[in-house]
Formats: sequence, structure tokens, C-alpha cells
Amino acid sequence: MVGITGASGSVYGWRLLEKLRAAGDAEIHLVMTRSGERTAFLELGKAAADFKALADCSYAVEDIGCRLASGSFSTGGMVIAPCSIHTMSAIAAGISSNLVIRAADVTLKERRKLVLMVRESPLHLGHLRSMTSLAEMGAILAPPVPAFYHQPQSVDEIVDQSVDRVLDLIGLPSPETRRWDGPPQTRSK
Repeated sequence: MVGITGASGSVYGWRLLEKLRAAGDAEIHLVMTRSGERTAFLELGKAAADFKALADCSYAVEDIGCRLASGSFSTGGMVIAPCSIHTMSAIAAGISSNLVIRAADVTLKERRKLVLMVRESPLHLGHLRSMTSLAEMGAILAPPVPAFYHQPQSVDEIVDQSVDRVLDLIGLPSPETRRWDGPPQTRSK
């Protein structure tokens, strides 16, 4: 399952969907919040229909009676990319006011992987406490923090590195992932 919320960074959700679709290893179920749809259009010029075209199934955020809201619907887990502080806080508090939050709650209660690409900075103590609660519940907090060891040449490479790390976390590694292999080795004679 992929959830996309209104936090800045809709490119993370877009690239995640593209990579999942290209890999073909998973059936993709998508839920976007209304603010996620708006942010995606403002940041990428893409409509919700563009995102939905990359998924096998998509659901209205208000549809809390659909199969994603039930633990009896078996999934491999859920990624929320990007994850707003509002969504993160609601999940931490167990407030299932929309399908993204309810699906995340179900993911946690069923002990499945929940990965949150939280997009916020700076963080105050309330944010950190919510993050701690979620980590204690079993969620994986994976803010898209760029790595520079692979010497990225573009924003796309920075985005891909964060998305590739998430794919690793859910057990669907991308063959394109650039991994740290230590500093260049020198030959001794």
C-alpha cells in the first residue's frame, strides 16, 4: 500500500510508484489525501489520475469501509511518502479519520511493515514524542534525508537514493540502488 499526503515532497511518492510499477513485484494499492493531490499538482504538475495510473488499485481517502481498512486484507505493508506531520501524529494517536490513517493503523495492528517518509523540519518535542511512540509501535521512520557518498549530480539522484532506501526497507530492493562500498581502494605493490 502507498499513501501520499499533503506534505511537500510529492516527488517521493511519485518515484516510489514508478519504481514499484517498473519492478512489477508487487500489487500497488494507492490512497492520496486531498491535500496530497493538491501538493502533487503544485509541485509536479501531475493530477491524481496520473498517480492512480501507476497503481493497480486506488481508493478514495474517505472510503474507510474498503478492504484496506481491514486486517483480513493481506498486504506486504505500507509506505506513506511523503508523510505529513498531521498524518504521522494521527497514526501515533490512533485517530483513524481517513483511509490513509486507518490503513496505517491496520498495518501496525497486524504487525506489518509501516514506513513513514516524514517531511518536516525543524521538529519540536511533540513531533519527536509522536515519532518515539510510532517507533515503539513498530513503525519505521525514514525521513528523506539525502546521502552524498554517491556524489549525486541532480535532485533526481537525491530523491532516488531516499526512495531506494525505502524499497530496501520493505523488502523490494531496486537493482539500481547505489550502495556505499567504502572509500576507493588503492593497490599495494
